[in-house]
Amino acid sequence: MIPTFYLIHLQKQLSSAQFKLIEILLPLIQSEKQVRLERLSRVFPYPITTESRRRKLENFLDLPHLTISLIWFPLITYWLITYCRVGQTLSIAIDRSQWGQINLFMVSPIWERRAIPLYWSLLPKLGNSSFESQTTNLQQVLPLFSEYKVILLGDREFCSVDLGNWLREKGVSFCLRLKKNHCMETEHLVWQRLDELEIVPETCLYFQGKKVRKIQPATGFDVACKWKKNYGGWKVDEAWFILTDLGSLPAAINAYKQRMGIEELFRDCKIGGYDLEGTSLKRDRLITMILLMTLAYTWAIFQGTELKKKQVQKYVSRRKEPKKRYRRRSTFGVGARWRKVGQLSRTIF
Repeated sequence: MIPTFYLIHLQKQLSSAQFKLIEILLPLIQSEKQVRLERLSRVFPYPITTESRRRKLENFLDLPHLTISLIWFPLITYWLITYCRVGQTLSIAIDRSQWGQINLFMVSPIWERRAIPLYWSLLPKLGNSSFESQTTNLQQVLPLFSEYKVILLGDREFCSVDLGNWLREKGVSFCLRLKKNHCMETEHLVWQRLDELEIVPETCLYFQGKKVRKIQPATGFDVACKWKKNYGGWKVDEAWFILTDLGSLPAAINAYKQRMGIEELFRDCKIGGYDLEGTSLKRDRLITMILLMTLAYTWAIFQGTELKKKQVQKYVSRRKEPKKRYRRRSTFGVGARWRKVGQLSRTIF
């Protein structure tokens, strides 16, 4: 069942006909694990032709009030109030995904080892995002976290010293992975490339209050360095160099590890879940479809959380094997699979 607070909010924002349509559409996206308009129009349970169903869904995606700020921000605010205490430290990851001519920028809080879509936008060109686009997207979401301590996580695309300075001015902590060709002042007027530091596999270093630069130097950053050891046949080719202000090596490494949750999010949204790459939607319709997908995705996460609280997830999916390092099923996977198990149970009994 769709979460009650979703339904209450959506009823306020949509007409009765629009609300009825989204009440059918969200379970359909969840059961079909699809956001392709062609697939949804074929299975949408309206007694009209397939082409008419497609036009109906297109018109729905064109509604002007189906926006992130009106539909999703109030729901994410409710989620913060319900699940996160005031003053809690929250990690927010930023990343970018590109397919075809689509270049999607995503801002996501990390929760239950998974990133939750918070804000997304389409970049005007392919390739890496600019400092301006990064700060513009972050400005949309930071006011939502005014009562929390935020740590921003980003990979090497977001390793700009300018971004670190901007976050410091906003009072936001950060862990941004540096490229190995950045330089750090190890001694007075002595600059050294990060990949030339004396760091080898299975070693760690932490530098405090150093000047870091690629072009223009910036003062007062910490740099955490860690080269993970090799595991079996898996060889770690290079070290992590992380620009941070957290004050210690364990804090920086533990925070940056959480960034991997956004990689899991993209896997869930694309080939491992809703097949986002397969949709032919563009521009505003794509943004709205991602909004609907986000409602379905978080619905599964909340359902999985409740199942784990009741300790019944073992009836839905296989438990973690002793020799496995990671769980077989995420919170999202448990919640999504529970819907299918519930439908099967009702069919049998």
